Amino acid sequence: MSAQPKDAPMRRPRGPSMGVGAGEKTQDFIGSGRRLLGLLRPERRTMYLVLVLTVCTVTLSVIGPRILGKAVDAINSGAIARHLPAGSSKAAVVAGLRARGQSTYADMIERLHLVPGVGIDFGHVARILLLVLACYLVSAGTQLIQARLLNRAIQLTMNRLRHDVEDKVGRVPLRHLDGQPRGELLSRVTNDIDNIGQSMQQTLSQLLVNGLTIIGVIVMMLTISWWLTLIAMIAIPLVLLVTRQVMKRSQRFFVAQWKHTGELNGQIEETYSGHELVKVFGRTPQVRARFDEKNGELMRVSQRAQFVSSLVMPIMMFVGNLQYVVVCVLGGLRVASGTMTLGEVTAFVQYTRQFTQPLTQLASMVNLMQSGVASAERVFEVLDAPEETDDGSDSLGTTQGRVEFDDVSFGYEPARPLIEHLSLQVTPGSTVAIVGPTGAGKTTLVNLVMRFYELTSGRILLDDVDIATVPRTELRSRIGMVLQDTWLFHGTIWDNIAYGRLGASDEEILAAAQATFVDRFARALPDGYDTVIDEEASNLSSGERQLITIARAFLADPALLILDEATSSVDTRTEVMLQQAMAALRSERTSFVIAHRLSTIRDADTILVMEHGAIVEQGSHDELMKAQGAYYGLYMSQFEGAVTEQESEPAGV
Repeated sequence: MSAQPKDAPMRRPRGPSMGVGAGEKTQDFIGSGRRLLGLLRPERRTMYLVLVLTVCTVTLSVIGPRILGKAVDAINSGAIARHLPAGSSKAAVVAGLRARGQSTYADMIERLHLVPGVGIDFGHVARILLLVLACYLVSAGTQLIQARLLNRAIQLTMNRLRHDVEDKVGRVPLRHLDGQPRGELLSRVTNDIDNIGQSMQQTLSQLLVNGLTIIGVIVMMLTISWWLTLIAMIAIPLVLLVTRQVMKRSQRFFVAQWKHTGELNGQIEETYSGHELVKVFGRTPQVRARFDEKNGELMRVSQRAQFVSSLVMPIMMFVGNLQYVVVCVLGGLRVASGTMTLGEVTAFVQYTRQFTQPLTQLASMVNLMQSGVASAERVFEVLDAPEETDDGSDSLGTTQGRVEFDDVSFGYEPARPLIEHLSLQVTPGSTVAIVGPTGAGKTTLVNLVMRFYELTSGRILLDDVDIATVPRTELRSRIGMVLQDTWLFHGTIWDNIAYGRLGASDEEILAAAQATFVDRFARALPDGYDTVIDEEASNLSSGERQLITIARAFLADPALLILDEATSSVDTRTEVMLQQAMAALRSERTSFVIAHRLSTIRDADTILVMEHGAIVEQGSHDELMKAQGAYYGLYMSQFEGAVTEQESEPAGV
C-alpha cells in the first residue's frame, strides 16, 4: 500500500470524537445476507450434497422418538395385560369393562396392542431399542460428513473472498486508499473476513439442521395429535416477534462494533509504526488516553450489542418451558381419557422439546448472524469501491524515454486544482531535476507519470504514446522508482534486491549490490546477504535500507527512472558514492529526480522549479544561478548561514 503523497491534501485528523457512534443507520441485513450466501454459489454441488445429508440426519433423528414411543407402548401394554384375565380376548375384556361402567379404562385398553394375561415382551422391546440406536448412529454419521463438507465449502469460499479482496485492492485507485487509515483497511481484510468465516461456520449448519428439524417435528406431531400440535406451534409467532424486535435493535450496535474495531486497529497501527516519535515527543500519556477512550467506546458498543442479542435466549427458554408444561398436562389428560397412548404422549413431549430447542438455537444465533452480516457489509464496501479506469490496449514497443506533458491539469479535489495547463518535453536519456517548496506538486508530477492518479485534462506521452491508452502493468514495467520512504518486505537482503526483476541471475543481483554499495555493508553482517530483514527493517539503518531500494531499482534496469529524495537517508560520504552509482544508473535513461538538497542535482540536464503546480523556471544549474530567480533563492538559502542581529549595548552601561 502506498503512502499518501506529500502533495496530496491532508486527511482530516481522526480524533476520538470522529468515531462512528452506536446510532449509525442500520444496514441492509436481508440484502447483505443474500449476497453473503451468494458467495457459496461456486460450491453449490457440495451444498446440494450437504442438504441431502442434512435431510437424512434430520429424518433419522426425528423418527427416533416415534419409534421409542412404540417401546413405551409395548412396556405399558405388557404391564397392563399381565393383570387381565388370561385366555380371554381383548374385545371381551373391553366389552366387560364397558358393561361395568369403566368406559374410560375400556377406551385405553382398546387403543393398546396387547394379549390379556401376557406380560412384557422384552425381545420386542429390545428390537425397537436397537432400531432407535441404529437411527441415531446413522444420523450422527451423516451429520459428521455433512459438517466436514460444509466446513470445506465455507473455507474455500473464504479463500476466494480473500483473493477477491486482494485483487480488488490492486485495482482500487491510489486516491481511494489514501483516503482511509491503513489499519481500518487491514481490519476489513483480516478481522472481518475471519469473523464472516466463523459466523458462517457456526450458523449455516445450525440453520439447515434446525430449520429442517422444525419441519420434520411438525409433521411427526401432526401424525400424533393435530390439536396438541396447534398448541405447540404457538411458540412460532412468539419467536418471530421476539427475534424481529431484537434484530431491529441490535443490528446497528453490531455495525458500530466493527466500525469501532477498525478505527481502534487503525490507531494501534499508527501508534506502533510511529512508536519512536511518540516516545521522543513525550506523547505516551495522550496516546494512552486516546486508546483508552476508543477502547472504551468499543467496549460499550459491544456490550450493548451482546446484551440486546442475548435477550432472545432467556425469553425463548421461558416460552419453551411454558409450552412443555402445557403439553404434559394436556397429554396426561388425553391418556387418562383413553384418546392417546402413553407412548404417543411420551413421543409428543420429546417432539415438543425437539421443536422448542431449534427455535431457541435459531434465536440465539441472531447475534452471530448479525455480527457476520455486519462484517460482510464492511468487506462488500471494499469490493464495491470504485476501480481504476480500464487499461488501454496500446503497446509501448521499444522505449526510448521521451516524455511529454501536453497541457496537463490535475487536482486531488475538483474544486482545488494543483497543476494547471502544464506542458513540458523531456528528451530521451536526459536527467530532469524537480525542485520547489513543499506542496508545489513535485511528487504529484511523477505520480502522474506512473498513472497512480488520472489526469483532469491533457495528456502525458511516452515515446509519442498516450500513457492513458497503455496497460498500467506494461507502463510501470518500464519505470523504476525509488522513494524517500523505503519499503522492504520480510525476507533476506538478497531477496529484497531480487524483487526488482524476477528471474535475474545471481551475477546480475550481485552486480547491482556492488554498484550501489550494498555489498560493502552486507558482507560485514554475520549472515551476509542471507541476513533476514524483520517486518519493520529495524535491524538495518535507514541509509542501508535506502541502499537496498536503490539496488532493487538498479537491477530492474528501467527505461525511465524516478528518484524521489532517494539519497535523503544516507550519510554524506555514501551520498557521494551513490551519486556516482546513480550517474551510471541514469546513463542512457530518462530520469526524474526530486531533491531538496540542491547540491545533488547540479549535474542535471534540466532543472524544473515548481511553485503551486506550475513550472516557474527551467534550465541548467548555471543558467538558473545566473538568472538569480526562484532557483537562486532556494540554492542560496541552503548555504547561507543564519544572520543574527545583535543589538549594541548603550554606552556607559
